[in-house]
Formats: sequence, C-alpha cells, structure tokens
Amino acid sequence: MSKFVAALVASLLAACGVETAGTAATAAAIKKQELEQGKNTMREAQQKIDAAAKQVEVRAVEARSADECTK
Repeated sequence: MSKFVAALVASLLAACGVETAGTAATAAAIKKQELEQGKNTMREAQQKIDAAAKQVEVRAVEARSADECTK
C-alpha cells in the first residue's frame, strides 16, 4: 500500500511540474509577442521622427532660399 501511495504522490508531483513548464512556455511566448510589438512601435516612431526632421530641414532650406531672393 505504501508503494502505491508513493507512486501516486510521485505522479502528482510530476504532473505539477509539467503544468508549470507549460505555463512558463506560455508566459514566454506572450513576452516575446510583447517585445516584437514594442520593437515595431519603436521602429514606426523612429520613422515618424526622421520624416519630421527631414521636413523641418526642407522648410529651413526653403526659408533661407526665400530670404536670399528678397535681398
């Protein structure tokens, strides 16, 4: 009887470990997805910043050009 109880306890503990590993794998997959979304958001923000900086530069050149024409 005690061997049966020991086997039962061992199988229950093993099942608990499998569940924990599955939960950890799911959490890791979610974190990976969040990381990818963060990278995409950062890439899009950098593209918008670059476009705005280029627009400012173009306007500055146009302003200097217009200023030189009025002299």
